[in-house]
Amino acid sequence: MRYYVIAGEASGDLHGARLITEIIQNDSSATFRIWGGDLMQKAANTELVKHYKTYDHMGIVEVVKHLNIILKNIRFCKNDIKEWKPDAIIFIDFPGFNLKIAPFAKKLGIRTFFYISPTVWAWKEKRVNLIKKCIDHMFVELPFVKDFYESRHNYMVDFVGHPLLDSIADFKESETFDSFVQKNDLLSKKIIAVLPGSREYEVRENLKTMQEISDNFPDFQFVIAGMSRFSESFYKQFITKNNVFIVFDQTYELILKAHAAIVVSGTATLETALLNVPEVVVYQTNPFTFYIAKLFVKLSFLGLPNIIMNREIVPELLQKDMNAANLHQALTAITQNKDTREAIQKSYAELRNKLGNEGAAKRTAHLINQYLLN
Repeated sequence: MRYYVIAGEASGDLHGARLITEIIQNDSSATFRIWGGDLMQKAANTELVKHYKTYDHMGIVEVVKHLNIILKNIRFCKNDIKEWKPDAIIFIDFPGFNLKIAPFAKKLGIRTFFYISPTVWAWKEKRVNLIKKCIDHMFVELPFVKDFYESRHNYMVDFVGHPLLDSIADFKESETFDSFVQKNDLLSKKIIAVLPGSREYEVRENLKTMQEISDNFPDFQFVIAGMSRFSESFYKQFITKNNVFIVFDQTYELILKAHAAIVVSGTATLETALLNVPEVVVYQTNPFTFYIAKLFVKLSFLGLPNIIMNREIVPELLQKDMNAANLHQALTAITQNKDTREAIQKSYAELRNKLGNEGAAKRTAHLINQYLLN
């Protein structure tokens, strides 16, 4: 079979790579054409059509700024699909782009699969009508999302479990705290992990405030989870305090070594919860983007742990509330108050039980294989 796979950012690249590996286990003749990243490229053993770094634009302002590039990529993708003639297309999250391609693929008679549902249960619910028309099979990562599609929209989907469970299970802590700090030239102090996001605009909008309060925590060092897609100088332009350090491409190891974390809303908030580290969820973005989003988003929370549990199990500081005074107060509570820490970690255990079992990629690959053979 010929599989065309499209993912749009770092987490999609990770989940896509796992899925590709499992597909190959079921289909030894599988060939792939990939929009994604280095992990997907390695798993598929083929060249990338495009790297997600070249088309990963989020937020209203970002999309408007790069609209010509986005439209050009959509046209290119459609032509590439038409020329390559895949048997199946697997869309991995990234709905703004993927749901522009899916109707085109459906018209060509190509089988369409969607792995990790768009957040239509939170906003843009009308997208469900489009999904029902152009996606043959949807694989969802959360139980309440399955109920949303089936009970509310009469669209049958497969609940496969959350792919992050595999990432967490596969990660093996490889070093002690002492060896970690020595290797990375850190101090022999407890760590506050700082996760400022995987996109440039997230770092720009959030990191300066996230590190600003480090002087108020002299018993800790603030350590940024850097990504090698950005240079050290990019991060350092937002650092104004001495008690702040950067380690690159060691996010899970850093979280596990941390006493607490400050995390920009996104996948990393769930990763931090699954690694059992108390966190403060923060988010700042362009005020216009946030205002427009608030008009449409039907969520009481922004952090994934709170969304999944449908209550605030970790503190959230959004937009104007994300300031030094509030962050200092929230971080003090999760670092100093034993009862607060224990309550968060107890909720994390409940959260873990809601996510199903490991093996999301394996189950999804098996289902794709079955659907293609029928």
